[in-house]
Parts: sequence; C-alpha cells; structure tokens
Amino acid sequence: MSDSLADSNTSRLPGPPADGWQLYALLLISGASLVLAFAPFELFWLAPLILALLLWLLEGADARTAARRAALFGLGMFTAGTYWLYVSLNILGGLWPPFAALMMLAMIVANTAFVVAAAYLTVRLSSANSNSTKDNWLRAVVIFPAAWVLFEWARGWVLTGFHFLSLGYGQVETPLGALAPVAGVYGVSWLTVLLAGALYAAVRGSWMNRIVVLLVVAGLLAGLQSQNQRRWTEDSGRDFNIGLVQGAIPQELKWRAEQLQPTLDLYLQLSLQMQNRDLIVWPEAAIPALPFEVSDYAATVNEAMSERGTQLFTGILSYDLERGEYANTLWALGAEQGLYKKRHLVMFGEYFPLPGFARRWLRVMNLPSENIAPGPRDQPPLMANGVAVAATICWELAFGAEQLDFLPQAGLLVNVSNDAWFGDTIMPHQHLQIGQMRARESGRFLLRSTNTGITAVVDPLGRVTHRIPQFEAGVLEATVKPHSGATPYVRAGNWPVISLVFLLLLASAVRARAGVS
Repeated sequence: MSDSLADSNTSRLPGPPADGWQLYALLLISGASLVLAFAPFELFWLAPLILALLLWLLEGADARTAARRAALFGLGMFTAGTYWLYVSLNILGGLWPPFAALMMLAMIVANTAFVVAAAYLTVRLSSANSNSTKDNWLRAVVIFPAAWVLFEWARGWVLTGFHFLSLGYGQVETPLGALAPVAGVYGVSWLTVLLAGALYAAVRGSWMNRIVVLLVVAGLLAGLQSQNQRRWTEDSGRDFNIGLVQGAIPQELKWRAEQLQPTLDLYLQLSLQMQNRDLIVWPEAAIPALPFEVSDYAATVNEAMSERGTQLFTGILSYDLERGEYANTLWALGAEQGLYKKRHLVMFGEYFPLPGFARRWLRVMNLPSENIAPGPRDQPPLMANGVAVAATICWELAFGAEQLDFLPQAGLLVNVSNDAWFGDTIMPHQHLQIGQMRARESGRFLLRSTNTGITAVVDPLGRVTHRIPQFEAGVLEATVKPHSGATPYVRAGNWPVISLVFLLLLASAVRARAGVS
C-alpha cells in the first residue's frame, strides 16, 4: 500500500499547541512527571506514556525547534529528578545558596543537553518525508528509541558520567526488566522508548495500525513476562550468612572529633550482637578517621572477627604517605584481609580539576577541596570466607560496565555508601533502584550498607528482600547464596545494544540523505 493510500486511512491527532506558554508549560510538566516512573514513586507505566507525549510535542517541528522543545522537557526532568544536589551542596555541604543553585543548574543543563541532542537527531534523520505515514513510523519506533538510548549511554560516561534517570532503572521490576540480564540497563531503556514510539505511532495511525501494534505489544509483554523469573546463573548451594550495619550518624556530626569514639563504639557494638555471620559490612567511611589514627581499634575489630570466623568490610579514608594521596577505601578485616580502593571518582566531590586559588575558595566555603586518588583498574576482588566479592563504593554502583571487571569470578556484589549527604530526598531511593539493576544484570545478590539508608539486600532478580528503615541505627541479618556463571550481559556488556542503536541511526542517516537528494 502506498503512503498516500495509507494516509487516507489514518486517524490523525491534532497537532501540538503552537509555541507559547501553554506548550512550554506542557513540556516542563511532562519532563518533571517522568521522574514519577522511578523510585520511590515507581509509576513505571508513565515512562512510555510521557515519551509518547514528547513525540507528539515534537510533531511538525524542524530540528532546531525540536531541540528547543526538548530543552524544556529536559529541564523539567532533571530539575525534578536531581534537586537533591542542592540539598547536598547547601543544606548539608554549607555552600552559599547562590553558588549551590548555580552548581545544581550547571548539572541540570549539562544533562539536558543529551535530551536535546536526542530530539535534534531524531528530527534531523526523519525530516525528509515528515508527512508520510511510513516516515512517522520510522521516526517513532526506530530513530527516536535509538537516538534516546545512544545519548543516554553517552550521558553515562561523558565528564565521568551521570546515570541517574536512565529509563531502564525505572523498569527493573517490570516485565521489561527481564531484558536486563541479556542487554543491561540500556537494553531495557531501548525497549521502554520503543513501546513509547509504538504507542504514538498507533494512536497517530489507522485503526489497522492500532490493532497490529496492540497485538505485537501484547505478545512482547507476554514473552517477557514468561522470562521474568528466569535465572541465568546458578547458586552455589551454600548458605552465606551476612550482616549489614547502618549507623545512622548525621552527616553534620560524622566528622567531629568528639563523635569519633561514640561512632566506633556503635559500629562494634552492633556487629558483636550478631552471631555466626560469614560477612559483616559497614558503610562508606563508617570509620571517620585514617587507619593509623585508629590502629588499636582496628586490631581489636580484626581479632574479634577472626575469633568468630567472620569477615568484615568497612569503609574508611586511607592515606598513602609515600605518594601523599588519599583513597576512598573498603577495608577487609578478619581472616582474609585486603583493600579495595574506589576507582570511579566523582568530579567536584572527590577530585577537583581546578587551580589552587579555586580550591582555596572551596575550603573557605566549607566544601571538600582535597583530591582523592582513584584506585588501580586491575584490583582483584575482595574475599569473604572463600567467596569472591565485587565491591563498589557509592557512586560506582551506577557504572555497570565497570563492575564487569570482577565478573563472573565474584559470587556476590557489595556496595557501601553514605547517602546521608542527600537527606530525606528521592536520591537514596534512586540509588537503591540502580543497585537492583546491577543485581539483575549480573544474576547475583547485592548487599548494600549505607550510613543512613537505604541498607538492603537485593536478590538476583532485582527484588529487595530485606531492608532497614532510613535514619535508624540497626543491623540487617540475612542468608544469601553466592552465584556462579555469567549472564549474556556479563559476557558482552553494553556493546551489543550500543552497536545496534548506532547502526539503526547510521541506516536512518543514509536513508534521510537519499531522501533529500
């Protein structure tokens, strides 16, 4: 059937509002509403609906106009989804409000640029025949999903990367999450945007198109649901008893000298009340001192754990006297001692690519200003009673491809963090949801210990099985099973999905060029 004949049987949507405050408000609100698809709201079904709405709002726009509209959508999305940066910088970091707001705005604008790029490329590669049904289908179900995922992936590594609000995280416990062990978070993101495109194309197209899309989507979801409980790895059959400690030390008190001994006593007391644990995990920087400053305490802990046959991991800031470098470290005490040093650091949080005068200004403003050195890339996994562990510290949890360095050797995932920096915001919930994706991608249990929450155990299907309420001191005891084997994602990483979307965009570019000529 020709395009003209197909168009005659099309039930068209009215066009989006003309440029003006109604359109701008709709773009900002729809972008902000996308955050509801993620934790703690978990209205996952909103994601394809809102992205279908975005496609409609881009309808009829040239590439530059689409970029301007996408900028408003992105500003709404990242302002609503990352406002917690201001809490960290001002309320807990003590930065003067105008500077805190400026730094937050810079982060929002930087992330919005990737949404703008996706919209610009989508329209640019599909504008040659923008009035044809065929071209609109290609835009919705081929070009837009590929462009969105390509730039979502780029957002994850440009300038050290920012992974929050990657669409796949919001779908980790849905049928779409069944794709995570095969194609990772970006595969799930691609499928989410594909559903959005199919929804838009169906509503815009003929009744026959709607029926076909409905049948295809229903079959896809049914197939994914049938695979939702599939386990790609094997458990060892060994019961591994773990304990996670949440000290709930307020961030404003954590590093005060008079708080050091009460903090040390609290963590040891909470740990000694647990019996028959193979592994106990304390949060990031649970010991607010350098190792040589607490050497007697560390010896006491090491002896107590060794006598019990328990391995203990604790976060601590270490210092290399020879190199004069700090490192954010996970310190293994007990029978199998070792160190893991954080490899992926946070720009302007753990290192500062600034001249000396700017770093002196940060010190005046009561902000961190000392560089932390990254750990070596080729660190071996930590060991816990014979089980290899893939360790991550805080932010590193978001970088799934880097975690693959420890897999499939590691049988468990361990993450330590200090989300006290973000108070009672949505950030700790988003952070845990990212951890759920890491567990599902790798087919392994994740043990997550944080200072003020959310301390939790996540099973290989990405489900939270145990958790401690936020801002309460306590322990979490559970029995998990180390896993072996490799999911398809562990074997191949992100490259199959990224290669696919790149090829789709390349083919679309060739087609668009041929259409113009």
